[in-house]
Amino acid sequence: MPAPTETAPRASPAAALPLAEAALAVEGIHCAACVNLIEMRVGALPGITSVAVSHGTHRARITWDAAQSSLQDIVGAISRAGYRAWPVSAAGLSAARQAERRRALWRLFVAGFAMMQVMMYAFPAYVAGAGEMEADIDVLLKIAGFVLTVPVIAYSAAPFLQGAWRDLRLRRVGMDVPVALAILVTFAYSTWATFIGSGPVYYDSVTMFVFLMLGGRYLEALARERAAGAVEELTRLQPARAERLDAFPDTHPTEVAAADLRAGDLVLVRTGAAAPADGVVVQGESLNDEALLTGESRPVTKTPGAAVIGGAINLSAPLVLRVAATGAASRLSAIVRLVEQAADQKPALVRLADRYAGVFLGCILALAAAAGLGWALVDPSRALWVAVAVLIVTCPCALSLAAPVALSAAVGNLALRGVLATRGHALETLARANHFVFDKTGTLTTGRMQVQDTVLLGRLDRVALERLTGRLEQWAVHPVAQALAMAAAPALKGAPAAEILDYREVTGRGVEARVDGLRVRIGSIDFAQELHGQALPPDVAARLRTATVAAVADERGWLGLYTLGDGVRAQARELMAALKRAGCGVTLLTGDNPQAGARVGSELGIIDVRSGMSPDAKQAFVAGLQKEGAVVAMVGDGVNDAPVLAQAHVSIAMGSGAPLAQSRSDMVLMSALPADLWHARRVSIQTMAIVRQNLVWAAAYNLVAIPLAVAGLLNPWLAGIGMTASSLIVVGNSLRLLPRKRAAGPLPAHSLTIAQAH
Repeated sequence: MPAPTETAPRASPAAALPLAEAALAVEGIHCAACVNLIEMRVGALPGITSVAVSHGTHRARITWDAAQSSLQDIVGAISRAGYRAWPVSAAGLSAARQAERRRALWRLFVAGFAMMQVMMYAFPAYVAGAGEMEADIDVLLKIAGFVLTVPVIAYSAAPFLQGAWRDLRLRRVGMDVPVALAILVTFAYSTWATFIGSGPVYYDSVTMFVFLMLGGRYLEALARERAAGAVEELTRLQPARAERLDAFPDTHPTEVAAADLRAGDLVLVRTGAAAPADGVVVQGESLNDEALLTGESRPVTKTPGAAVIGGAINLSAPLVLRVAATGAASRLSAIVRLVEQAADQKPALVRLADRYAGVFLGCILALAAAAGLGWALVDPSRALWVAVAVLIVTCPCALSLAAPVALSAAVGNLALRGVLATRGHALETLARANHFVFDKTGTLTTGRMQVQDTVLLGRLDRVALERLTGRLEQWAVHPVAQALAMAAAPALKGAPAAEILDYREVTGRGVEARVDGLRVRIGSIDFAQELHGQALPPDVAARLRTATVAAVADERGWLGLYTLGDGVRAQARELMAALKRAGCGVTLLTGDNPQAGARVGSELGIIDVRSGMSPDAKQAFVAGLQKEGAVVAMVGDGVNDAPVLAQAHVSIAMGSGAPLAQSRSDMVLMSALPADLWHARRVSIQTMAIVRQNLVWAAAYNLVAIPLAVAGLLNPWLAGIGMTASSLIVVGNSLRLLPRKRAAGPLPAHSLTIAQAH
């Protein structure tokens, strides 16, 4: 067996950047204004080239020139803005999230317990008639309500009050400002009424409002965690420990931290364990589960020399790997970076919502003040509560959540399917794409030679011919020889041994050996013909003029011919049909000869096939479509596809393609399955529809609720229920994008139904 070759994993586009990059978890984000403040403060530091903060995942992704700023400077800037940040890691993020969830539950418990007790003390005042309650009892009940409300204000409502103080100190208006004003004004008035012994108190409204707000935020946090679940699942794939073999095969493995592994180390991956780093198989044969990494649902066979992705689950037998890349250089880390980058970037629709959410907050305060002043002239006893109700009911939480949660859920959905959205606009643009342009080799075809037909010309039947071919080609490395060996492998199982002598390879022509006493050649037609001097039958020669052919002959004459070609990917024809049913234009661009292009186009049902296209010609063709008003999606995989990928409105690169093509693309199809490209389009359309639904709902809610609050028809506690419910409706609608059980087989029927609908 030849020595295994070691192949280093392909570097990701993100890893190739000459700038420092970090992903930070940020605590304390509650609204779009928080996001804008952090981006503004960090962006003002020297050397910062990009900063994107996600409201949906509470993460910040920053790239900067390390010569001008450091990570410490960035964390300090976030801290001075009133937030806490730390580098993202699976363990650290999980611990911080558990601590934050525990604090939130305690605050919710205190508010809920106090609310029930305060409502019990407030009940007599609601049911007692005029003069039925003695004054000292009334004062005692009010003081009891005050005592029970103080811990709610001091502890449970602390996040709202601290957030509002931070906003005001930084001379801006965030969503915590109207909430804190509503809480403090109501509590202050009730306290004043308690101790002067005159007027109603509303401790029950304050405690109920805080409880509802905390409950709503807690449910939103759980929803965000679910939406970001794909990234969390990916980060947990790579194990923290590894079994290193220091003197293989003479020593037992030593358990070490996976972070301590270095390129060249040998590690043992036991059955059921995950690979601790990217590597190459040195010993053993097994099946690997790479479903979460590439979207490939079937186990992948790994033999000596095969590359293994860190995080892949070893299913059937132990493997020994030579480490090729660890940590940030691993393919898993690159995948996580791409997914986080897509979730953090904002398409135009999200930026628009963020911008107007900030403006809307200023209008809320002005409207609440105007409503309070107006009611002070009509009915002073109701002026305060109308102003408070306006503050509460118009808090634009739903508006700020409309897009981020939906985008996070969609990006996670696609990542679990093996589709990485690497730029924020990818989903938005793919949903609008109406013309799909495909490269041929490696995109619609597998990029690997496959036997397409066998022609028998001599005394051997098909099984005997394949056994002879398999015996001579099983050690060859040429792509044609590997295709022949793969096609002949089933025939070799259980076949008797044959005597093979004088084996040799002739570069560029084929192989020759003596088999059972006869010289045999497999290779080009000319190479095989030289062995016996007989010409091919004229009808056979004419039929094979444009095909790739491997001939088999011995000293007595022709034995057979194999025609080979680049096989079409499974489900590609279904994808083309689905795109046409959806009303999309489809074009095949290839640099190959017209015969090869026509063959693939005919097999896939593509009418518009353009062959012999140079990279410049492909780019010019796409530019022409764009001038005609088409929204172009380009799918390619090679280095020569980089210019046209950059030209298209939205570009999709194959995960098996060239790094340059991936760096110019908005999405990377890690699975290389056409069905997953269709899934990406379906999810993109659904995502943008849900974002629009969320924005319409948030706007409609405010259009209905504001007049009711200004008219004095909403109590503060009822306004709190409405505001919380509107946010939860938006979040629940977005969670419909979370992945369900993956459909098996070709494009599912529901996908084709959506194609026709859109």
